[in-house]
Amino acid sequence: PTRCASAITCSTALVRVPPTLLPLPDHRPDGKESTVTRMIRLCTVALGLWLAASRPGPLVIRASAGPDAGAVTAVEAVGMVVGDMDRSVAFFSDVLTFEKVSDVEVHGDDYERLHGVFGLRLRIVRMKLGEEFLDLMQYLAPEGRPVPVDSRSNDRWFQHVAIIVSDMDRAYARLRAHKVRHASTGPQRLPDWNRNAGGIQAFYFKDPDGHALEILAFPPDKGAARWHAATDRLFLGIDHTAIAVADTET
Repeated sequence: PTRCASAITCSTALVRVPPTLLPLPDHRPDGKESTVTRMIRLCTVALGLWLAASRPGPLVIRASAGPDAGAVTAVEAVGMVVGDMDRSVAFFSDVLTFEKVSDVEVHGDDYERLHGVFGLRLRIVRMKLGEEFLDLMQYLAPEGRPVPVDSRSNDRWFQHVAIIVSDMDRAYARLRAHKVRHASTGPQRLPDWNRNAGGIQAFYFKDPDGHALEILAFPPDKGAARWHAATDRLFLGIDHTAIAVADTET
């Protein structure tokens, strides 16, 4: 995957978190699950399915009793908190050609405990580009703080979403036509000495809330095959998200 300084990148797909959410009683002496264990597991599965059906968020919980129980295999969606949902939906739809998939409003004790925010009322809009999803979240109450105006790429709250384009010149011209705010001075070609990323073109910009976004264009020898398929689309999908961390070893 493409990497940035002080950042970890990951591809987007489906997160599967088997429901080993509660400490279970020991098995019976013959090695079979006890009735209590089975009841707890079934209740946990039901809870996971209810959460998955009622909340479009960054995790989908799946049940598994196999040897890989507890393993996380992928990411279903990237979440982003915004200050004005209608403004953000218009930006991602009109500028970046995302499609609106769902629009829900949630509140109540379960969501307050889930998000750690008392008195929560939250609007969540799921957007799709290609095969990937972006969840825009607006806290109608209580309102949060805006992105610091002096945020930089090496701050530990930094995160960006990288969107693949079929033509960097056309994509940059479209962003300029919509007067997006620059984070980079302009599209950059990564140097050839970087064997994993040489020849990739990249440009950083900001959404209306100040979140960092990136467009990427791969040369023929870089990137997944689907990014090189013949298409008339300009914005193709989300390749990765990156977060800044203090220590990549831990």
